[in-house]
Amino acid sequence: MENWGDVHRRAPAPGIERGCFFESPAGSLNGSRPSNPRALAAAPTDNDDVPTVVAAEGLILERALDATCRTARTGLNRQAWSKFHRARLKTSWGARHERAFALVDGDNVLAAAERYDVSGVLNGAAVRVCAVGSLWTGPSQPDGIHARTLIDALIADAERDGAQMGLLFPSANIGHDVGSAFHAVPMLDLTLSVTESSRHGAPMTTVRGGEDRDLAAIVAMGRVRADHVRFHLDRDHDFIKYIITSKRLLAGLGAAHARQLHFFIAEEGITAAAYVIISVAGDSWTLEECGDRDASGARVGALLQALIAREPVERRPTIRAWLPPGFLPPQVAVASTTPSTQTIWMRLLGSRATALPLSTDDVLFWHNDLL
Repeated sequence: MENWGDVHRRAPAPGIERGCFFESPAGSLNGSRPSNPRALAAAPTDNDDVPTVVAAEGLILERALDATCRTARTGLNRQAWSKFHRARLKTSWGARHERAFALVDGDNVLAAAERYDVSGVLNGAAVRVCAVGSLWTGPSQPDGIHARTLIDALIADAERDGAQMGLLFPSANIGHDVGSAFHAVPMLDLTLSVTESSRHGAPMTTVRGGEDRDLAAIVAMGRVRADHVRFHLDRDHDFIKYIITSKRLLAGLGAAHARQLHFFIAEEGITAAAYVIISVAGDSWTLEECGDRDASGARVGALLQALIAREPVERRPTIRAWLPPGFLPPQVAVASTTPSTQTIWMRLLGSRATALPLSTDDVLFWHNDLL
């Protein structure tokens, strides 16, 4: 059984169709991908100058990766970025739910993005979600028309396939002009302080590195925590493994000593009772996500205390996080709160489009959810 506790520099497991405005299969929301290309949006077919949305493959994919690598801010070089992209597609969730698309004019890539077919829960009901991330558009289009064209095509195709919501994940290329049809959910960046006293900590019989066998317990903890918010992603076993694998890849493919990943479990008996997943870059920690069977979060606080105790006294980390509404372990205090530069954009589709917008307190997103 693989132990995922500390990851530092770990190596990961190892032509364009033309015609209508949108070509090549987009992939259905249940994870299957149609075998025959189909036109997904009407446009003149006798005008070679009409930009075309295609599934990014071959040379187009390489050009899209060239472009997105320059703006992704992951610290990965071009070769590592390609490995990162391909390794994620080899996961069970990525193979079924992730696909790259590009807006092209001839051989020129005008915009590129990843489309993810995601499950969500809105007001207690399951919804099918089309999420768009890793958006890139060329600097020659400051008005965002190419990005907007690509986003609109991907969302429209997903809506025809039954999607009930569209999500845009944070990107430097998403501005108010691009997201005008979407509702912005401004997130709050919290800077956390953790008391170094152990008297508030819940007893933990075992602290160890996270493993595959812990994912079912993590799914269960997440669903209990999300039960009272209006919208959250439905994070199953494969999804959680995918996002943890993504963070492991970033740690393993980046420059030496640049990034680490902590994934630790507080265990009672043989069952995970709490967990934390933390990305480490120098003295900066990002609490990617956490969970606790105890509603107070005391075990999460104790895990943070244990991790900080391993650090040199003169180098206490700065810890940043997004936390669910109403969740704060007793060992943790909020040192500061600032509006996040990472805005999530939401859009309800079809008959749901007239529903009231969601506020920050209505949603639960972890940093790990940013695909």
